[in-house]
Amino acid sequence: MSLLPFDLPPAFLAAARSPEWAAWVDGVPRTVRDLLDEWDLVVDGEPMHGWTSLVVPVRTDERAAVLKVAWPYEECQHEILALQHWHGRGAVRLLRADPRRNAMLLERLSTRDLTQMDVVEACEVIAGLYARLHVPAPPQMLTLSSYIRRYTDDLERLPKDAAIPRRIVDQAVRVGRELSDDPASDGTLIHGDLHFENVLAGEREPWLAIDPQPVSGDPHYEVAMLLFNRWDEIVASGDVREAVRRRFHAAVDVAGLDEDRARDWVVVREAHNAMWAIEDGDDPDRVTTAITIIKAVQD
Repeated sequence: MSLLPFDLPPAFLAAARSPEWAAWVDGVPRTVRDLLDEWDLVVDGEPMHGWTSLVVPVRTDERAAVLKVAWPYEECQHEILALQHWHGRGAVRLLRADPRRNAMLLERLSTRDLTQMDVVEACEVIAGLYARLHVPAPPQMLTLSSYIRRYTDDLERLPKDAAIPRRIVDQAVRVGRELSDDPASDGTLIHGDLHFENVLAGEREPWLAIDPQPVSGDPHYEVAMLLFNRWDEIVASGDVREAVRRRFHAAVDVAGLDEDRARDWVVVREAHNAMWAIEDGDDPDRVTTAITIIKAVQD
């Protein structure tokens, strides 16, 4: 007999990337069933999922909500802490949490995101959220500088014949070292994954951020996410350089960020994206996209 009044989405079941992930997925039905019982929740719709979590529409005695159970990978280990810290300011409101099971009861938002909005306007909406989200980071947060040091070491070890120009590698290594040594690269609570699908329409505010990968970092780090998402629209524009720069300047101008520092973070973050694509043996278009963005924000 099924533990749940619904079947897990096939794509969620098929996404196992390791034995640990598969074991976690196997335990999700029991975890969800236990939480439904313990928190007095009634399933109120078909489940949804992302790359690393299952989201179940539920109702409490008082409201519509969603139950999120997430794979406890490194980048999201402080999601609960960040949502508690924001307390619904610019982000989805956390109603209840169980850190041990990486489970959250969240206010229910619309499924409408920013992917259908004009992309420059969408960049402006996201940049407008920065001021709400970018507050002093709790001391427990992992630091952006610690990640960047690790990734920069990996980048420096790329083979000389890797499919990324060595001058870009050298530049990203140099800038990455400078930024990771800069005290201003830590200290601010940043979302870390704030792109067009991670902002949903709400009732109490027009738009609210979801699914953070939070760190104690630098607000300028956020901008790169707006450049490589919805990439097909950039290609279709006929002027890739101009389309990238329009997004970049829209975010920087609305958020009042320093253009040079935001540009440096784009270079570093995109070089890391290219490196991971190479290491994963992934679609070479990912490498080309990263290199194109680096050139576009600098030319």
